[in-house]
Amino acid sequence: MLCLSRRFGESIVIGDNIKITVISGRDGQIRLGIDAPAELAVDRSEIRTAKLANPRTGSDRHATV
Repeated sequence: MLCLSRRFGESIVIGDNIKITVISGRDGQIRLGIDAPAELAVDRSEIRTAKLANPRTGSDRHATV
């Protein structure tokens, strides 16, 4: 696992078309902005786990980010 330090407003880039930006942070939480192609699935890990555990209902769930 690659671990990077970023400050508010700073970003990391993955490949040619994915950009992750630190939007805010407080009380042990951070908010990330993710710029990625629409055809690329971006899920929180718990949502992905639920989709894999129950593909029929999991694929119908949409997370609000």
